[in-house]
Amino acid sequence: MTPTTPKTAGQQAKPLKVGSLADLKQVKNAIAEQAERAAKAAAQQALEAKRVREHRSLFQAAVGAVKRMPAHGTASLRPAAPQPLPMQHLLDEAAALAESISDEFDVTTLLDTDEHLSFRRTGVGPDVAQKLRKGKWAIQRQIDLHGLRSDDAREALAAFIRESHKHGIRCVRVVTGKGLGSPGKAPVLKDKVHRWLVQRSEVVAFVQAPPAQGGAGALMVLLQPMAARQSRL
Repeated sequence: MTPTTPKTAGQQAKPLKVGSLADLKQVKNAIAEQAERAAKAAAQQALEAKRVREHRSLFQAAVGAVKRMPAHGTASLRPAAPQPLPMQHLLDEAAALAESISDEFDVTTLLDTDEHLSFRRTGVGPDVAQKLRKGKWAIQRQIDLHGLRSDDAREALAAFIRESHKHGIRCVRVVTGKGLGSPGKAPVLKDKVHRWLVQRSEVVAFVQAPPAQGGAGALMVLLQPMAARQSRL
């Protein structure tokens, strides 16, 4: 078999005549050179691949996390999440409606109309009204309804009693005025406040305020303890 000289790119392999030891050595050197060129080419390719990977890593590190954009011209059909319902607000409104107060309620049979008007809920002893009048419970809040229209006064009083009880208030003062500015000098608002207070389940008792606390133009109101009312619900 006649040896051939290793071919390079674009060249045809040429027969190599081997006639001596020198010719064999030449063939060996040619094979070694070809192997070296192949090794260099492989090393160069590996180096280029490494550079590409490093460049890609640097780019990803600089850009950070990315999110694929939706395809152009498409619409998202996912429905929006429903708005949360203000459940506590709805419960408060329902409770307020259930405990609404009326101007038509007959309170005359429930009031003790001695020299000092007073009211105490069924099961509450007469000593409670006496202690309330003597200042056993300190006044913690007050509301002045004097000068308000009837509807405004009713709503203001209901909200005042509800919020005071919710915050653990026990004793409040309600200023009604003496009715001297009303037609016929009749205490219209004062009488309505009596009806409204009796209809509020938070109210334990109320008495006409002593002269130092407003006298006939104000009421001292005792509210249920929060724990006592919750135990009945």
